[in-house]
Amino acid sequence: MKRILVTGASGGIGLAVAERYLRQGDQVYAHYHSNIDSITKLHRDYPDGNITPVKADLTEKSGFRAIVSEVPSIDTLILNAGNSFIGLLTDMSEEDIDDMISLHLTSSIKLARYYTKEMVQKKKGSIVVVSSVFGLTGASCEAVYSSVKGGLNAFVKGLAKELGPSGIRVNAVAPGYIATPMNEEITGDDEQVLIDEIPLGRPGKPGEVASLISFLDSNEALYISGQVISIDGAWQ
Repeated sequence: MKRILVTGASGGIGLAVAERYLRQGDQVYAHYHSNIDSITKLHRDYPDGNITPVKADLTEKSGFRAIVSEVPSIDTLILNAGNSFIGLLTDMSEEDIDDMISLHLTSSIKLARYYTKEMVQKKKGSIVVVSSVFGLTGASCEAVYSSVKGGLNAFVKGLAKELGPSGIRVNAVAPGYIATPMNEEITGDDEQVLIDEIPLGRPGKPGEVASLISFLDSNEALYISGQVISIDGAWQ
């Protein structure tokens, strides 16, 4: 049984990831900020599962400490916490910008720094980051979101080279348009225009992203590290 920390476990992709590891019989530490209801439901759906909710606000400078104080040791780190802001850069407040950088990038780096210390000692461990295709291509009206995801992609590549000699693998998945609560505001004609741009002709499913994450963390992917793998239906 592995010990898995999933940040942002109450959202669409995070919830699917947590569920997949529960089905495998692993111990899941499910981080959330305010939405405990979805994690509670997951616990009801898997009453025999090993799931521990962990509350923390990762927009706060020291928010990550609330996690590491509750979860001192893990085998796999899934860095998934995040949100989006759709609008012009000039529409964002300084607080909006600071929060997005802290939530996506700074907290991820701090959590990785903490947990890789033990991984290096054991010469064993895996990190998977949930990035975005916009971290590869950039997106108008999501400039800051694109930049923090791009920063995570660079972090993955650099950290993979740093930790490779210790047998630790670091990868990222870059989802495109996935049917998650974060994207629920995209409806009607706007959604159809978006879907028409996707060669596979539909949104992705959270479970499909979870499957890719699980694969990258498995023994089937022991020679895959430092990669940012798009899962977007050939969209970008």
